[in-house]
Amino acid sequence: MKAIVTVIGKDQKGIIAKVSNILFNYDVNILDISQTIMQDMFTMIMLVNFESKKVTFKQVVDELEKAEKEMGLSIHVQREEIFTSMHRV
Repeated sequence: MKAIVTVIGKDQKGIIAKVSNILFNYDVNILDISQTIMQDMFTMIMLVNFESKKVTFKQVVDELEKAEKEMGLSIHVQREEIFTSMHRV
């Protein structure tokens, strides 16, 4: 299953490392990534693929929510089909 992960927050060291390590630990592969810093705001969007059948979507989301709170970020994860249908013109 593919999903879209968005990360927004005040720029600080370790954002990419924290998020990518969580995904790595749950066997979630990053297929595509785009990130930028606008003034002092960090923004990142990732297309990821859940490859492991041993972990649930909710487990990964819960772990990302912990990182969100720890680092003062806004992290959202949406299944690709939901994201696509919401943004269809």
